[in-house]
Amino acid sequence: MAGVMLAGIKIASVMLGLSALQTVLLVSLVTVVYSSLGGLRGVMLTDFFQFILSMIGMIAAAIFIIQIPEIGGLTNLVNHPNVSIKTDFIPDLNDPTVAIPLFFVPLAVQWWSVWYPGAEPGGGGYVAQRMLSAKDEKDATKATLLFNIAHYALRPWPWILIALASLIVFPDLESIKATFPLVDASIIKDDIAFSAMLTVLPSGLLGLVIASLTAALMSTISTHLNWGSSYVVHDFYLRFIDRDASDKRQVLIGRISTVLIMILSALLALFLSDALEAFNILLQIGAGTGLLFILRWFWWRINAYSEITAMVVSFLVALYFKFVYNAGLEENEIGLADHEKLVIGVIITTISWIVVTYLTRPTDKEILKSFFTKIRPHAIGWKPITQELNIVNKTNHNTLGKEIAMMILSVFMVYAILFGFGYVLYANHLMAMILLSVSVLLGLSISYFWKSNS
Repeated sequence: MAGVMLAGIKIASVMLGLSALQTVLLVSLVTVVYSSLGGLRGVMLTDFFQFILSMIGMIAAAIFIIQIPEIGGLTNLVNHPNVSIKTDFIPDLNDPTVAIPLFFVPLAVQWWSVWYPGAEPGGGGYVAQRMLSAKDEKDATKATLLFNIAHYALRPWPWILIALASLIVFPDLESIKATFPLVDASIIKDDIAFSAMLTVLPSGLLGLVIASLTAALMSTISTHLNWGSSYVVHDFYLRFIDRDASDKRQVLIGRISTVLIMILSALLALFLSDALEAFNILLQIGAGTGLLFILRWFWWRINAYSEITAMVVSFLVALYFKFVYNAGLEENEIGLADHEKLVIGVIITTISWIVVTYLTRPTDKEILKSFFTKIRPHAIGWKPITQELNIVNKTNHNTLGKEIAMMILSVFMVYAILFGFGYVLYANHLMAMILLSVSVLLGLSISYFWKSNS
C-alpha cells in the first residue's frame, strides 16, 4: 500500500502541485470511507468501474502522447535510439550486471521462491479472497484466468508506451528537474518520468487521465484495506481475542483495522523515495516463502509453525539488509546488490522453515483429515495420512500432469497475447498474427485439458 501511495504522491506532485502530505491525507480519507462502509461488495463494484475508467484514460493518453511532435508516431518511437536499446526481451548476456538480476534470477529463483501480492507462488489471500466470492469453483477459475490475461497481457501496454516515450522527452533526471523546478527534489527519481509525460496532455484529456489514475490508485488501496482487515478479524480477533464475537462486533473491528492499516501505510509512504526501492523491499520481505506456499498443497508435514517461521525470518532478513547492513556500509562502499540480497534471503528463510518443520509436531490429524477431504490434494506427499486415516483419495492421480500442463500452457498463452498485442502496436503484422494465433490454439488446448480433467 505504501508503494502504491508513493506512486500517487509523485503523480499528484507533478500534475496537481500537491505535497506528499496533502496527497496522503486526501487519498487515505476518501478510500477509507468507502472501503469501511461498503465492505467486499463495495470494493469489488468500485474496482470494476475504476478498472474500466483507468484503462480508458491510459489508452487515450498513450494515443495522444505518441503523436506529439517530439515522438512522431509509433514507428519513430520504437526506432528511436533511446528506446530501441531498451526493448530487447533477452538482455545482453555478456553484461552480468544486467543479465543476472533481470533475467537469470527471476527465471531461476524468483518465480517460485518469492511472495508478491497478487502473484503468490502456490496461491494466497490476495487472489483467494476474490475467488471465494465467486458463485462456484468453475466461475472462480474462469475469473482468475481472465484476471491474469487482462492484468499481465492487456493492461500494461498503455503504460509501456508512455514510459518508452519518456525516454525521448525526458532522457535524464536533470531534464525533469529543469521542467519541474517546484517539485521536491527528493522524490525526483526515474519513476517520476511517467507522471511528467502526462503533463503534455490537453486539459480535457488531462482531467480524464487524472481521474483514471486516481481510480487505479484507490482501487488498489481499497483492495488491500479490505483484504488486510479480513485477516485481522477472522485470523486474529476471532481466533485469539473473542471467539463468540457478534457480526456487528466483527464489522466494527474490521472498520477499526481498516483505518489503522491505512494510517500505517500512509506513514510508511512518506519515508519511501522511489518505486524500485519499495518493490525491492517487498520482494525481500517475501523472499524464501514461495516454496513453502507451493509445497503446503503437496506435503502433509508442513504446519502453522513452518509458515510463521518463513514469514518472520524473511521479514527479519529484510529489516537487517535495510537498516543494519546498509547502515554499516562505508560512504563509497557498494555492498551487495539487491538480487544478491534476495538470493541470500531465500536461502536463509528456506533453511529456517524446513528445520522448524521437522522440529515441531505435525498438524492435528483431525484437521489434516478435514483438509484432505475438503481440498482433495493429490496423494503425492500425503501417503502417510491417507494410510493412517484410511482416506480414499477420490481425485484421479493422473490429473496432476494435466493440471501442470494447463498451468504451463496458460503462462505461454498470456505471453503470446502480451507480445502479440505488442507487435500489433509496433506494426509487425506477421509476428502479431503468429503470436495471437498461437494464443488461440493454446486457449483451445487449455479448454480441452480442462474438460477432460473435470
